[in-house]
Amino acid sequence: MAQSLNPLLTPSTLPYQLPPFAEIREEHYEPALEQGMAEQLAEVRAITEQVEAPTFANTMLPLELSGQTLRRVLEVFSNQSSADSTPTLDALEEEFAPRIAAHEDAIRLDPALHRRIDALHAAIDDLDLDPESRYLLERTHREFTLAGAGLGPAETERLKELNQRLSTLSTRFEKRLHADTNELAVHTEDPADLAGLSDGERSAAAAAAAERGLDGYLVTLVLPTGQPWLSSLTNESMRDRVMEASRSRGSRGNEHDTREVLLELVRLRAERARLLGFADHAAYITADQTAGTPEAVAEMLGSLAPAAARNARAERERLAAVAAAIPGARPIEASDWAFYSEQVRARDYAVDTAAMRPYFELERVLHDGVFFAATELFGIRFTERDDLVAYHPDARVFEVHEEDGSPVGLFVADVYTRDSKRGGAWMNPIVTQSTLLGTLPVVVNNLNVPKPPAGEPTLLTYDETRTLFHEFGHALHGLFGQTAYPKLSGTSVYRDFVEFPSQVNEMWMLWPEVLANYAVHHETGERMPQELVDRLLAAEQWGEGHGTVEYLAAAMLDQAWHRLAADDVVDDVAAFEARALADAGLDDPLVPPRYSSTYFAHTFAGGYSAGYYSYIWSEVLDADTVEWFREHGGLTRENGERFRRRLLGVGGGGDPLEAYRDFRGRDAELEPLLRRRGLDS
Repeated sequence: MAQSLNPLLTPSTLPYQLPPFAEIREEHYEPALEQGMAEQLAEVRAITEQVEAPTFANTMLPLELSGQTLRRVLEVFSNQSSADSTPTLDALEEEFAPRIAAHEDAIRLDPALHRRIDALHAAIDDLDLDPESRYLLERTHREFTLAGAGLGPAETERLKELNQRLSTLSTRFEKRLHADTNELAVHTEDPADLAGLSDGERSAAAAAAAERGLDGYLVTLVLPTGQPWLSSLTNESMRDRVMEASRSRGSRGNEHDTREVLLELVRLRAERARLLGFADHAAYITADQTAGTPEAVAEMLGSLAPAAARNARAERERLAAVAAAIPGARPIEASDWAFYSEQVRARDYAVDTAAMRPYFELERVLHDGVFFAATELFGIRFTERDDLVAYHPDARVFEVHEEDGSPVGLFVADVYTRDSKRGGAWMNPIVTQSTLLGTLPVVVNNLNVPKPPAGEPTLLTYDETRTLFHEFGHALHGLFGQTAYPKLSGTSVYRDFVEFPSQVNEMWMLWPEVLANYAVHHETGERMPQELVDRLLAAEQWGEGHGTVEYLAAAMLDQAWHRLAADDVVDDVAAFEARALADAGLDDPLVPPRYSSTYFAHTFAGGYSAGYYSYIWSEVLDADTVEWFREHGGLTRENGERFRRRLLGVGGGGDPLEAYRDFRGRDAELEPLLRRRGLDS
C-alpha cells in the first residue's frame, strides 16, 4: 500500500493531531505497524553505530525521538482493538502481540544501546541535566536493567522467547474472556424475570436483545463478579442465572476457556522472573513500583483483611435478618447480597439508590458534574466538537481550553457498552503529550453503560456515576501532564500510583456544590432533596465490609498466583484459588472475589499482574488527599492549582512520592483510609 494512501503513516493534520478516523481502515494497520517497527529499529541502529562517546544529546534524546510512527499507530490500534474491535482486528492483535514484544526486546536487549545508557548512568552526576532529563535517564536505565539487558546470549534468547509467548497468551486471554462474556449474556423472554428493574433498565435490556436479533430481553455482563442489576432483580432464580453466568466465565470447558492460558501465563512469568534474578513474578514487578517488595504488599493487605472480614460478617447478619423477615425467602446466597444490601440501605438509612437514577442523567452528570468540578478546580472549559469524528458514532469529542483560552487537548467520551468493546472502564491516550514532539494530549474514557433506546434518557446508576468521575480523574492526569519526553507523559507513572488521581476525583461526586449542580430530576427539574443526600452520606460506610473483602480477595489472589516459583506446579485453577482465599482468611462463599482467576482481566490480560494491590495502595494517598481538600476549603481554584501544578502536571516526569510530599507537605498517613472503610476499630 502506498504510503500516501495510508493515513496512519504521517502525522494527522486535524486539530491536536486527532487521528483521521474517517479515513482509517482495517487494512491500514498491518503495513503501518510493519513500517513503524522498521523505522524505529533503523533509528536505534543510528544511535548504536555512532563512534562518538555517548552523551545525553546523541543517545537519550534520539531514543526518545525514535518510533514516532509506531507510537502513533499503536495508540490508535490499541484503542480501537479494545473499544470497537472486529474479528479482523482481533486476529491482527494476536498476530502482532508477540511481534511487538520481540520488537521491544530488540531495543531493550540491544547490548550496544545498553552500554551507552549504562555509561551515561554511571556519570549521571557529571552531566548537568535538568530534573526531568535526569529522571528519564534513571528510569530508562532501570527499565533496561530489569528487562534483562546484560544477560548472556543463551539467557537473552530464552527471555525473548518468553516475552513473545507471554504477549500472545495475554492477548489470547483477553479475546477468550471477551467472547465468553458476550456469549454468557442472560437472555429471557419473560418480563416477570426482570421484576424490580426500572422502565429504563428494561428498555436497555430489550434494546440489547434486539441488537442481537433476539426477542425479549438481554442482561449483558460487566467485568467484575457482581453485576449492576443484582441489586434490583426481585426474582431469585434470575439473580442466580446472572451470578452463575458471571462466575462461569472462562471455565466452561469450551473454546473460550481461559484456564490453560492463565496457568501457562503464571508458569512462564515465574520462569522469566527467575531468569532475571527474582524469586517470583511479584518480586520482579514490585521492584519497580513504589511498594518495592511483595512483602510490603503482603503486610498491608494482610493488616486490612481481618477487620474487613469481621465487617463483612456483621453485614451478613444484618442481611440475613432482612431476608428472614420475608415470607418464603431462602437463606441468603452470594447472588442475593446486593439485593438485600439495598433493602438494609432502605430500611436502616432510608436510602434507595435505585430512586436516585432519575437524578443521574448522563448529560447533566457529564456537563454539570464532571466538567463543572474540573472547571471550578482548574479553570478549564469544555466545548463539544461535533465536526471532529471519533472511532465510533457513540464516541464524542470535546476540546479542552484553559481559562485564558489557550488549548489543553481533546477529551473523548465513549460511554456505552457494545459487543465490540471489552468489559470494564478505562482511560488511554490516543495522542501523547510531549513538548519535545510538540504534541498536546488526546485522551479517551471508555465505560460500559447500557444504551437506552433512541429518544430515551441515559440514567446512570450510583456506581456508574462514580465510575464516570473516577475515569475522568485519569483523563485529567493525561491532560495536565507537562513533560518534555513522551516516555514520561501523563499517566506514565508507577502502576501502584496511577490510580491515585482517579480515586481523588471520585470525591467530587458527592461534594455539596457539585452534587447540587448536576443531581437534577430529568423529568421534573427538581434538585435531589438534601435529606436524601444527608441519608446517603450517613450510609457511606454501609457495604464497606463486603466491598473491601471482595477487593482484598482479588488482590491477594493476584499475589498468590504471582508468588509461585518457576518450579511450583498448579494444575487445578479452582483448587488453587480456594486455597489462596482460605490462607488469606477471605474464603467467604457469600463474598466471592471481585474477579475470579478465569476472568481476572486486570492480571492476566491487562497491566496489573502482581499489581492489583495498586488500588488500595493508591487509596492511602487518595484518602489523605481528600482530608487535605476538606481542611483547605474544598472546591477552590487555589486548591485545584496546587494539586495540578505540584502533582498532576508532573505526569511521569519525577518521583511520584516526592511530588506527593511536595503537594501534601508530608508523606501520606494510613488513618484516613482506615476511617473511610470502617477498619479503624
